Amino acid sequence: MSLIKSISGIRGTIGGRPGEGLSPLDIVKFTYAYCATLPSRKARPEDRKYKVVVGRDARLSGQMVENLVVGTLVSCGVDVVKIGLASTPTTEMAVTFAGADGGIILTASHNPRQWNALKLLNDKGEFLTAAEGKEILDLAQKEDFNFAGVDDLGTVTEHDYTDEHLDAILSLHEVDAEAIAESHFKVVLDAVNSVGGIIMPRLLDRLGVECVRLNCEPNGDFAHNPEPLPANLKELCEAVVLEKAGLGISVDPDVDRLAFICENGEPFGEEYTLVSVASYLFERAHAIAKAQDIPLEEVTYPYAAVSCSNLSSSRALRDVTEKFGGTYLPAAVGEVNVTTLMHKEKAYIGGEGNGGVIFPTIHSGRDAMVGTALFLSNLAHKKLKVSELRKTYPEYYIAKNKIELSDSGLIDKILGEMKKAYASEDVNDIDGVKISFESERKWVHLRRSNTEPIIRIYSEAPTLEAAEALGNEVIDLARRIINA
Repeated sequence: MSLIKSISGIRGTIGGRPGEGLSPLDIVKFTYAYCATLPSRKARPEDRKYKVVVGRDARLSGQMVENLVVGTLVSCGVDVVKIGLASTPTTEMAVTFAGADGGIILTASHNPRQWNALKLLNDKGEFLTAAEGKEILDLAQKEDFNFAGVDDLGTVTEHDYTDEHLDAILSLHEVDAEAIAESHFKVVLDAVNSVGGIIMPRLLDRLGVECVRLNCEPNGDFAHNPEPLPANLKELCEAVVLEKAGLGISVDPDVDRLAFICENGEPFGEEYTLVSVASYLFERAHAIAKAQDIPLEEVTYPYAAVSCSNLSSSRALRDVTEKFGGTYLPAAVGEVNVTTLMHKEKAYIGGEGNGGVIFPTIHSGRDAMVGTALFLSNLAHKKLKVSELRKTYPEYYIAKNKIELSDSGLIDKILGEMKKAYASEDVNDIDGVKISFESERKWVHLRRSNTEPIIRIYSEAPTLEAAEALGNEVIDLARRIINA
């Protein structure tokens, strides 16, 4: 059994003793703490109780967890808008659609079927800050409960916000639904038997795309490891070729991550989901700016011509952004860190190299539906095969390694010595240590694990051999530091 409590929420395997797995008691305690901290984030509306949206993915434990969360919210005197089976981005947007004061998403994202989690949102439908998350953790540990009396219980209403979400996507100027429909695309969709099987076919149908469904029954019985990595998508790769489709689309159980398969059955590369979308947006904005003889930022307004991703994401995003006159800025690892930087810098586009696309024109969360609509718009305009489109982007390869330590106290020593050893290079220490070798277009990023005495080491270069060599070079140096 596993239970992980962090500033971003609580997740764990279903069952077991309280505190060891995601038990009913843990769910109630954490939900209560979320309710109790609502006043510290927002004043109570004068005309009503606090209101919280609850949505869930299709995993097997979802109904049970939903019942506990909704019951606890009601017992705390909070009104609930229950939206049922819904993607994470739909739940995020539902908070603003409903004029709610927060939201709780019941999903363990890409984790296997035995896992579930509570992810917490503020009144803007965005994840809580680190300080807000810590406040909830501290209160949950105190177990100082005080529930509402019978006359002050909350109420429950139900509403499906799927169509409102899709309407918002199709209203985006950057989504060219007409060009997509005229392209007569045929795609194979793998929704890993979760809520992507509900919303993604509806999106594709409204875009005029023929959709061959694979693992689209939202029963929570995942047909394969739900993380959308090439090793888990062999069935999709084969289906794309067998169906003579132009594209394969894979989403994770809560539909915030997105990966593509080329028409030849080869992975497009999850790092390149964000790269391709950002390239399309900046190329489009650049063309408009040039045609009208105006600055690029007048086209991206009210956003700056800026892209953001975390430090462990591909350099290719920076390359395509700068190619069309934009500016790239890096954030610490973690979606909330990326969105915080995007807000600060008014970034036009951002996300993560795990297939997460954040387009703040619609909302500030990773959204596979938005990513799909923008990608198909780009494909329709370029009139290329997906494999041909992939070749138009800078080529990089990432190697992933780690160093396991018996003493977590060595982590700071290793990171400090790395900064000294590579002081002549471009060093970024906002999250561990990232060393960029600009002349060779390569980098290596070392950062501590949040849960284990491990240093994760990601390295990227124009060839896999160079990426692996850089990773090994850093590992060798770390071992010398340990033994010094």
